[in-house]
Amino acid sequence: MQVPAPFDYVRATSVADALELLDRHGPEARVVAGGHSLLPMMKLRLARPDWLVDLGDLAELRHVTRDGDELRIGALTRHADLLASDVVGELFPIVHDAERVIADPVVRNRGTIGGSLGQADPAEDLTTVCDVLRAQVVIAARDGERVLDMAEFHRGPYETACEQDELITEVRLPVRPRSGSAYEKVERRVGDWAVAAAGAQLVLDDDGTITDATVGLTALGLEGLATDAAAVLLGTRPGEDVFAEAGRLAAEASRPVEDQRGPVDYKRHLADELTRRVLRSAAARAGVLTPTA
Repeated sequence: MQVPAPFDYVRATSVADALELLDRHGPEARVVAGGHSLLPMMKLRLARPDWLVDLGDLAELRHVTRDGDELRIGALTRHADLLASDVVGELFPIVHDAERVIADPVVRNRGTIGGSLGQADPAEDLTTVCDVLRAQVVIAARDGERVLDMAEFHRGPYETACEQDELITEVRLPVRPRSGSAYEKVERRVGDWAVAAAGAQLVLDDDGTITDATVGLTALGLEGLATDAAAVLLGTRPGEDVFAEAGRLAAEASRPVEDQRGPVDYKRHLADELTRRVLRSAAARAGVLTPTA
């Protein structure tokens, strides 16, 4: 039987209380929200915190709010809440694409967006989604808060800019007119980690020209965005030729490793194919019904 090492437990009553508890109990304290990443690691004794600070009562961190040209999402907003949100689906269909393939309903009913980003698992879906959407992450500390772009926040596999005595409180997504976004994932079985996945967002000018583009990959060894794949799209009209070139460049930028999920060549093929697919969907969602070559 897998049993965690002994630990103490406390429920925070507010963000300020959580920050005070983290400061009081020091570097061996960890926050827990949904717990679907931390608790399995504790059972395997890959994580052995002395204290767990439970954020479950902090309703102030569970919201989806349109604020001008931003959508503000509280860090404790659960995957199921995001999937059920009409405004999220309307403004950012890529989020719904990803949420439909994250684990299973049990996990989606407990797991949170803040927990997913904080875990920084390279096979985790929402990190790619937030990269593609150019999200900002709000981090609170006892002396104030700071707002980081994803490139600043995400430092690599299982590492973020959020320090031990800080707390992710909100994710902010910029609302872009005439934009479309999409995410596709290949997995070995329903609810599994990705063999490979890709996400993209396209922003169009009034004449249908692509004025901004982002492409991201999941579980393919790429840190951050596939910038060359995005650059080739700028100034063009959506179409199969340019999507094919973007797919080729995304595959070239990937750095997959061979493992039980497949060989390198197969994963690079997925990077290419999935990039083309999400670009087609993003273009259609931005209003280009029939991409032209």
